[in-house]
Amino acid sequence: MHDLALYRKYRPKTFKEVLGQDQIVKVLESSIKEKKVSHAYLFVGSRGTGKTSVARIFATSIGVSTNDLYEIDAASNRGIEDIKELREGVRVLPFDSKYKVYIIDEVHMLSKDAWGALLKTLEEPPKHVIFIMATTELEKVPETIISRCQVFTFKKAGDVVSKKMLTDVSKKEGYELEGSAAELLTILADGSFRDALGELQKVLNFAKGKKIKISDVEEVTGAPKTTLVNDLLSAIAEKNLEGGIAVVQKAAAENLDMKLYLKLIIAKFRLAIIIRYAPKLTEEMAGDLGDADLEFLKALVKKDKDGMLRSGALATLLEAYQNLDRAFIPELPLELALVKILSQDK
Repeated sequence: MHDLALYRKYRPKTFKEVLGQDQIVKVLESSIKEKKVSHAYLFVGSRGTGKTSVARIFATSIGVSTNDLYEIDAASNRGIEDIKELREGVRVLPFDSKYKVYIIDEVHMLSKDAWGALLKTLEEPPKHVIFIMATTELEKVPETIISRCQVFTFKKAGDVVSKKMLTDVSKKEGYELEGSAAELLTILADGSFRDALGELQKVLNFAKGKKIKISDVEEVTGAPKTTLVNDLLSAIAEKNLEGGIAVVQKAAAENLDMKLYLKLIIAKFRLAIIIRYAPKLTEEMAGDLGDADLEFLKALVKKDKDGMLRSGALATLLEAYQNLDRAFIPELPLELALVKILSQDK
């Protein structure tokens, strides 16, 4: 078992270690170098993209000690009394740094009165105070606050960056992560570095050996098994509507997350199209798939004489994915997509 959570153990401590946010890092480093530090920043982005980590690194980079760094969780300290207490604190000079930095996480959770109190501080901030606010929901932050901040939008973790991070961390922990296993963990994380490391930790904690395969990830995380994904792709290639619907019903019977299941289908369908239309890229894709999966897709494309594995079918599956959140029968959008792709009565 791992005593320290991986996301904490491998949290970036310098700008060079920050992944996937190059443009933000570049601007912040430049502002520090040119001594053009703002009094208020707003970091926007989905969970686990590095907002709080970058805020801490920024504070350290401008010479702020732990005595002058304050972190506030707005979800727990959202009332006007909390902000009044903060306003009193900002008047006090730093202990041993040039600045006092206040990092306010989940800032969109503040109450209406608290926003009003914070706005007064942002309008006339003491020269020694810097606010760094972080939010996953920009639309809930008042425009009056946004207009007084430098706003930085954090991107979701890209697939390539996320897979490399997972592979590197696994290696540092003494494990070898198979390419297809890294691909699945990346999909499960949905753009969050923190969630990716969280899922990896679960897998490593229960690993039976030092080589982590996709089957290990499926077993520990409960992700849809590769066979269910492959069987549905085979049904499409073979124009077997009844067989395809039977696979979907089996997935539903196993109480799988249909959104994740369809996401895995789409990801592998895309790779099949690349093999068909851009075979020279196959070697580059090999790192994302296990040998068995790669051979399966090659054979499937070769067997697909009627050209079912094409962009039109992929577009239909993408449309089904977008409709999943509105479906009161979770498997229905995927079943309708199969009917549209495979039925003669289109």
